[in-house]
Amino acid sequence: MVIKKRESPVSPHDAAFSGAAILFGMRRLLPVSLFIIPFGVAFGVAAIEQGLGPVQTTMMSFFVFTATAQFAALDFLSEPVAFVSLLLVVLALNGRHVIMGAALSRWINRLPLGKRLTSLALLSDANFADAQPVLQKGETDSGVLLGGGLMLWLTWIGSTALGAFSGDLLGDTDAYGFGAIMVCFFAATTVKMLQGSSGLILPTIAAMAVSASTVSFLPTGWNIIIAALIGGSLAAIRHAE
Repeated sequence: MVIKKRESPVSPHDAAFSGAAILFGMRRLLPVSLFIIPFGVAFGVAAIEQGLGPVQTTMMSFFVFTATAQFAALDFLSEPVAFVSLLLVVLALNGRHVIMGAALSRWINRLPLGKRLTSLALLSDANFADAQPVLQKGETDSGVLLGGGLMLWLTWIGSTALGAFSGDLLGDTDAYGFGAIMVCFFAATTVKMLQGSSGLILPTIAAMAVSASTVSFLPTGWNIIIAALIGGSLAAIRHAE
């Protein structure tokens, strides 16, 4: 499928949102979505063990759609619910979305409000990592972002339901060794984004070093936020120079 592109950098005034681009985005992330299935199944099983019902568990994935925060939230569901602590943990784990939203703003902000909110509701690490380089290269149709998110969301819901309704039949999902797949995906995406962008190498290395060195003593998720802030600040300084 050919989607409208330009040789010059994309202008936010050219932002489009077509069904063809949505399908294109869904096809791009179909292979990645297959590796989400074990995580969705594992969440479904874990949620049932914490006392949620199968329908509650599936609806949680339907409305929340953030794997790390959903797993973390399970630890706070025992009575009495620690709502303040739960809020802070979810904020820490999802704080990176502020940075992702800023990176996508030149395309997303030109869309009608309904389409903008729909795209951002399904924003995740994987479809951001996939769509943002495509948009940077001159793609003017941001439906590719929604398509990727839609594919991941549907897979997450379906795999959660599978784990919630029949998880006992699957055994220990950790034994399948799928944990390295998403790490490899993001590592490959990062390397590809750095090709031809020498100014981003130092900020990226700095962010990786901060994230890895602080993960053992910072609250869950805060190492990513701090690493992103430091890496982003270095990138901004180098850009200003």
